[in-house]
Parts: sequence; C-alpha cells; structure tokens
Amino acid sequence: MLYKAIERDPGFAAAYAVAATCFVRRKASAWAWVIDREKDIGEARRLARRAVQLGRDDATVIGYAGYTLAYVVGDLEDGVAFLDRALLINPNLAFAWAASGRVKMWLGEPDRAVECFAHAMRLSPVDPRTWFMQHGMAHAHFFAGRYDDAVIWAKMALREVPDTHAALRVAAASCALAGRDEEAKRLTARLLEIDPAVQISKVLQDVLGPYRHPEHPAKYADALRRAGLPE
Repeated sequence: MLYKAIERDPGFAAAYAVAATCFVRRKASAWAWVIDREKDIGEARRLARRAVQLGRDDATVIGYAGYTLAYVVGDLEDGVAFLDRALLINPNLAFAWAASGRVKMWLGEPDRAVECFAHAMRLSPVDPRTWFMQHGMAHAHFFAGRYDDAVIWAKMALREVPDTHAALRVAAASCALAGRDEEAKRLTARLLEIDPAVQISKVLQDVLGPYRHPEHPAKYADALRRAGLPE
C-alpha cells in the first residue's frame, strides 16, 4: 500500500518514511517475514535516504528514517544525526526521544539512554507505544548494571503487551544477573512457550541493534544463557 502511495505521489516523504519502518518491524520480529535479508537492508536504506531528501523539515519523517538507518542498516552515525535533527525541529516529538534512547544505548551510553526514554514518557505519558519506551528503559538499566531496575521496567512493558519478546528477554537476563535464578527460568520458559524457536544465536544475529562495543551483546548473551535460553 505504501509503494502504491509512492507511485501516485513520488514526492510523498511520509510514505517513504513509514515504508522504511516496515523493515524495522521485520528485524524486530527476527526477520520472520524476510526472504532476502541483504536486499531488504538495501531497500530500507533507499527508502530512509529518500524520505530524508524529501522531508527535510518534517521531524517525524526524519526521525523514522534515522531510526531505520541506525537499527536496520547499522549506520549509527547518520541515524543519531537525523534523530538529533528531528529533535531540533520538534523538541516535543516523543518517538524521536525514545528512538534516540535506543541509539544512545547502542553507542554505549546507557545513562544518556535512560534520560531520553524518561523524557519521551514525560512528553507522552499515555502513548500507545509506551511499552517500547519501557522495555528500552529496561535494556538501558541492564547495560548500566542496574538489574533490579531493569526487571521493574521490563515488567511494566509486559503489563502493556504481555507477549513482548524483548521485554521477556531483558527481564530474564536481568533476573539471571541479579541472582534471581528461579524467576529468570520462569521468564525464559514463558518466552519459549510463546516462541519455541527462539535461540541466543538468533537474537544476537537477527534482532539486537548494532551495539558499537562487542562486550555489550556478549554480556547480554551470557545473561540469557544463565537464564536458560538455548544456544
């Protein structure tokens, strides 16, 4: 439908931006709908770049494009630059603050990520994507070493969307490193009940964002291993 919109109006920046975010959902779903991964990365890049060209003054367009470039394409530098530009245009855009929190986390700045997620939730306290902000906050606390805080935020996200894979994973990982072994195993069992095919290798390769420092995904993998997730 978005390609049809672009065909009818090739200058419609928002259609390019939203089409690009479809590839974000694909990656977040462990590429469950992907036939050709490299082709999809290339198309996500093309759509995001074109969205920025056409929508230079549209904060939402630039924010969507920046997040796509960071998460799907792995271009953290341009991703954060476009998100920063989106927030200069519209400092009250909650999505851009939340997406910026994700990118800050991938860059190895978990405390800055916490600030971004907190600001996003203050701007939009009843946002339909609150769960996205909450499990992002959980991940940021996990990488900052605040495991009990991470569990609290992950459980908030699970109250919003009970089957959120990312929230279940970070809750299980955080419980494992906090010494809450039985709870970690229960959360992992729940995750495997929802998705019996989930594995550590699949999470690392297909789902996680492009962490700049390899020790961060390694830490996450070790915590998931302790929580009982299969290799």
